[in-house]
Amino acid sequence: MAGKVRVAIAGVGNCASSLVQGIYYYQRRQDADFGGVMHDDIGGYKPWDLEIVAAWDIDARKVGRDVSEAIFAPPNCTAVFEPEVPELGVKVRMGKVLDGYAPHMKDYPEDRTFVLADEKEDELEDVVRVLKETQADVLINYVPVGSEQAARFYAQACLEAGVSFINAMPTFIVSDPEWAKKFEERGIPVVGDDIKSQVGATIVHRTLTQLFLDRGVKVDRTYQLNFGGNTDFLNMLARERLKTKKVSKTEAVTSLIPGGMSWENVHIGPSDWVPWLKDRKIAYIRLEGKLFGDVPMYVELKLDVEDSPNSAGSMMDAVRCAKLARDRGIAGPLYSISAYTMKHPPIQYPDWQAKKYVEEFIKGERER
Repeated sequence: MAGKVRVAIAGVGNCASSLVQGIYYYQRRQDADFGGVMHDDIGGYKPWDLEIVAAWDIDARKVGRDVSEAIFAPPNCTAVFEPEVPELGVKVRMGKVLDGYAPHMKDYPEDRTFVLADEKEDELEDVVRVLKETQADVLINYVPVGSEQAARFYAQACLEAGVSFINAMPTFIVSDPEWAKKFEERGIPVVGDDIKSQVGATIVHRTLTQLFLDRGVKVDRTYQLNFGGNTDFLNMLARERLKTKKVSKTEAVTSLIPGGMSWENVHIGPSDWVPWLKDRKIAYIRLEGKLFGDVPMYVELKLDVEDSPNSAGSMMDAVRCAKLARDRGIAGPLYSISAYTMKHPPIQYPDWQAKKYVEEFIKGERER
């Protein structure tokens, strides 16, 4: 028996809800054939071996409640595919707000937006203490896009507590050489940055781009327009919070193209918030290129997914790979699983290559 993977969460939103639901969904189905996971076994760790030991949020409807209740509290709106999540005995603590709450969020109905809790915020030393007391293996950073200070706050807590940091958000930490060096020097494996869904807009766009390149088609122009109805899209209506998000999503695609693309020929990023879509995300993707004889062609595609379960499928692998690295005494960024599950990893690999490297890592044939 490999044992449990002890997980802390910063930000108990839709993505956290899907991940926690998934633990118990697969636990109830462990004796049957089940799908939806990329790896059912990673170093002996199964999907149901994740154990939530600590959580932070800033919303009044979540702080102080058991995680099993908080994951279903407003404004969470993702699909409920496992309603029978048992009481975990883990209360959501009041996180450090910093830049985690965009001012425009107060202008929307409470059931759609964040409601700041009037509780004493945990300071850095409080988060470090809780991580140590709960013996957490990893902390998942799920704070809102644009929360640069808050993301670094939890990263610093992980550094001081000796806990692995998995950065699901587009704040460049694991892909930042200075931060990466800090984690490596302290013997802590980390995964990031910016979670890439199982079959989301980014990986579909990357796959189409790779297809063009593999078949000798020159990519002239491309766009990816995304919209949805969850708090992630509402939060991103503040365009100033999108700087790293746009860089992350754009580089995930253009990194495949030799020489890159000029800025005016590529547009990738969130476009708008449509409340009735809730956690559904719709992406329109278009690629224009030139075939044999420079004859033009284009591909247009519409993707329609439930956003957060799509993300949780990738996170389930990232968490278990981080734990496996801890077991093996590996420190610093895990290049293979980061490239496989993140949009802005320290090293970008084509997806087929990232998958191969992850398989080698799991078998112990590749260090990172």
